[in-house]
Amino acid sequence: MTNPATDPIEERPVLVVDYGAQYAQLIARRVREADVYSEVVPHTYSTEQLLAKNPAAIILSGGPSSVYAEGAPKVDADLFEAGVPVFGICYGFQAMAAAMGGKVAKTGLREYGSTDARAVGGSRSILEGTPDEQNTWMSHGDSVQEAPEGFDVLASTAGAPVAAFANEAKGLYGVQWHPEVKHSAHGQAVLENFLFKGAKLERSWTTGNIVEEQVARIRAQVGNSRVICGLSGGVDSAVAAALVQRAVGDQLTCVFVDHGLLREGEAEQVERDFVAATGVNLYVANEQERFLSALAGVSDPETKRKIIGREFIRAFEEAERAIMSKAEAEGEPIRFLVQGTLYPDVVESGGGEGAANIKSHHNVGGLPEDMKFELVEPLRALFKDEVRAVGAELGLPAEIVGRQPFPGPGLGIRIVGDVTQERLDLLRRADAIARAELTSAGLDDEVWQMPVVLLADVRSVGVQGDGRTYGHPIVLRPVSSEDAMTADWSRLPYDLLARISNRITNEVDGINRVVLDVTSKPPGTIEWE
Repeated sequence: MTNPATDPIEERPVLVVDYGAQYAQLIARRVREADVYSEVVPHTYSTEQLLAKNPAAIILSGGPSSVYAEGAPKVDADLFEAGVPVFGICYGFQAMAAAMGGKVAKTGLREYGSTDARAVGGSRSILEGTPDEQNTWMSHGDSVQEAPEGFDVLASTAGAPVAAFANEAKGLYGVQWHPEVKHSAHGQAVLENFLFKGAKLERSWTTGNIVEEQVARIRAQVGNSRVICGLSGGVDSAVAAALVQRAVGDQLTCVFVDHGLLREGEAEQVERDFVAATGVNLYVANEQERFLSALAGVSDPETKRKIIGREFIRAFEEAERAIMSKAEAEGEPIRFLVQGTLYPDVVESGGGEGAANIKSHHNVGGLPEDMKFELVEPLRALFKDEVRAVGAELGLPAEIVGRQPFPGPGLGIRIVGDVTQERLDLLRRADAIARAELTSAGLDDEVWQMPVVLLADVRSVGVQGDGRTYGHPIVLRPVSSEDAMTADWSRLPYDLLARISNRITNEVDGINRVVLDVTSKPPGTIEWE
């Protein structure tokens, strides 16, 4: 029996075979940035399993192993005889070379980081349109010493005599460097040469096509049944709900549990702007007092998270029962629950094999396993940047689509200490000032997110208005990242930091000090709690 919610989408995928690479998901993202659909699959897939997915092309990722080490992942030589274009990257490049009869060896000359690659020979192939010498990003201790028979050597480096090769007749290509990372100056050009010249693919994975296909899939899955969706105020739940609304209209009811832990203006964005943009039926549960009472006197961060998750579940269940009661009285029980699962969630939970798991604090706070709903997951094939693009295509306001990532427990875990209404008001105002100044400086696209943290259990002496103060410090945590797995602190201009600091200390009573967190991830996390 097929299920439109989890069946493979209609596009023939470019499969990224993951050999334990740090960048496997990034490769898939770069392929999609070229408007070509891509999926990540484990290296344990056999050739038969790979070909069963009817791939348009296959990319072999990098990985930490040596191809000649005992137990190292292998690639079957018969894959290269299947007539499917294949592109090897780093370890995948070496695995292809070894499987096809080339020579891979440890040279003693490692190359990590920035490395110059120089074109050799007469063929350009996948290097067409790139300079004879280009800066690349390497990470290897082994290298291909001799290319397999029938392959043209395209480039070399000081540590890799064969740094790129091609067998045009068989549609087989590879590079020793990582074209998917931005440190490789012409990496995207090399990748697109493989996609459009080597594999002869077309640009078909566009935002308009995604919306059209997902709407059709939702209609096929839901039919005439009723649907419920929990709105958190975040991008994922908003876009998922907007897609379902586009597909089934008034069959959808959204529940917004206002726990009082959102940032300034975000509850209004849900209740006013989202409804205006989509016309969705919205049920609002005003539960600020409930959450404040449950959090009273609690300062341990993990305990706060559990309390917020527990109260969210209870509030959502109560709202769901009220909606269900009305729906059943009308003879239309609710059968489906919308979940904003993204593609990285699917990959990290095992590639989406089997039943979908509901993540704690994800969209609606983590729902009980015994809830009797079928899941509708319209975003499970998408990365975060694609979700934002779909949201814009659906007409959602820029304030919602461009919203910075925000933790499910909200400001409750951006207060280091126990949560009170007074402290929430302080933090909410300081956060609003910092976000407004970041936007005014035109830096929203350069900063992944900027948590603003109130050190509620810390006080410091200050002087304000010729008087001594004993106020709280605020921490600014601007970070730059692509996927939140790693992050670096954002080097904001000093004049911007000065404006933020001056405004917060002048306009927010009780705050007399602003500090900057300059820790990368690792070792620090993005959130303080």
